[in-house]
Amino acid sequence: MKLFWQRFKKNRLAVAGGVVVLILFIIAIFASLISPYDPNVIDKKHVLEPPSLKHPFGTDELGRDIMSRVIWGSRISISVGFVAVGIATIIGIILGAISGYYGGWLDSVIMRFVDIMLSIPTFFLILAVIAFLGPSILNIMIIIGLTSWMGVARLVRAEFLTLKEREFVIAARGLGAKDIRIIFGHIMPNSLSPVIVSAILGVASAILVESALSFLGIGVQPPTPSWGNILTSGKDNIEIAWWLSVFPGLSILITVLTYNLVGEGVRDAIDPRLKV
Repeated sequence: MKLFWQRFKKNRLAVAGGVVVLILFIIAIFASLISPYDPNVIDKKHVLEPPSLKHPFGTDELGRDIMSRVIWGSRISISVGFVAVGIATIIGIILGAISGYYGGWLDSVIMRFVDIMLSIPTFFLILAVIAFLGPSILNIMIIIGLTSWMGVARLVRAEFLTLKEREFVIAARGLGAKDIRIIFGHIMPNSLSPVIVSAILGVASAILVESALSFLGIGVQPPTPSWGNILTSGKDNIEIAWWLSVFPGLSILITVLTYNLVGEGVRDAIDPRLKV
């Protein structure tokens, strides 16, 4: 960990991204304290007001404070991102470990299934499933997770194919260790580095997918604030209320960019080729 931190802190962009990610976490956790207004309170006297001291991000077509809705929207976006990536990571680790460790026909079956999933346009698959099940935060989390595990499975499989023939694994087999102990006790801890990087980058992708679904009206449903459905309101009033598009759009841009910067920094810090 000390060596990792020494390498990570040399990447100033990654450190800056980590600081922004931490700030976003604090905003999401303490949204009820930070938010200046209730995000769902309608105020017909202040409809489509531009940014001001009273409403720093302006108001929407119902007089709701955009700053408050962006703050509460961060909680939705980050929650969807982490839960979806958690589901995808668990599925990918399990299938990738089984495929890489046992090999043979089991490996062929799992990898062909991965190929089939990768051949299907993921976003359109998500659209079809949500149209069938109905839009809700829980459905979005589960569907994004169930359609984004293939990359993790391939990464874990590749690591297992390399590690299962190492001396420490052969020694564990010789001592009579069972497969499940070898998989989760010996090989898995040594194969998680690329998975961690993939998970960090996956959060950014999941946030983008959730925002796109909400923008199309089949994601998080109003009046629950989400960066995507705030952008929908901005699209309808783009000619007279630029702030409805700019502030949630910047929120998505900054969040996705910072997670990508952190992911790149973590990847560089744990890359074995850099350890000379």
